[in-house]
Amino acid sequence: MKIAVGTKDFETIVPHGGRTRRFLVYEAEAGTDPVETGRIELAEAEVLHLCGDGRPHPIDAVRVVIAGSSGAGFVAHMKRRGIEPVTTTETDPVRAIRGWFAGTLEPAPEPEHPHEHDDGEGRGH
Repeated sequence: MKIAVGTKDFETIVPHGGRTRRFLVYEAEAGTDPVETGRIELAEAEVLHLCGDGRPHPIDAVRVVIAGSSGAGFVAHMKRRGIEPVTTTETDPVRAIRGWFAGTLEPAPEPEHPHEHDDGEGRGH
């Protein structure tokens, strides 16, 4: 299955999934090592926090999205697209995918101020 991991630098998991513009895409199954198969780099207008549900989106090709903390809006948005949203405190993409399959992935706490967040690139909203 295809799993996208939100990242700010194509190495570590981004703290907020709804504002990230970069995703590592992995092909993974339980019991096997995840294999990076691609990358998604979104235009500013395509970030998931701003993009509506009614049009196709590059993230639609995956079944799971893993990111750091994300608000209820991001979670609902992903579910409406048929994508399982997963939040985590883990910063390593491969360890996060392994932990998700094993059921041991530490979830990220919900943000205290869902509309006062930073996208990991120094810009708030």
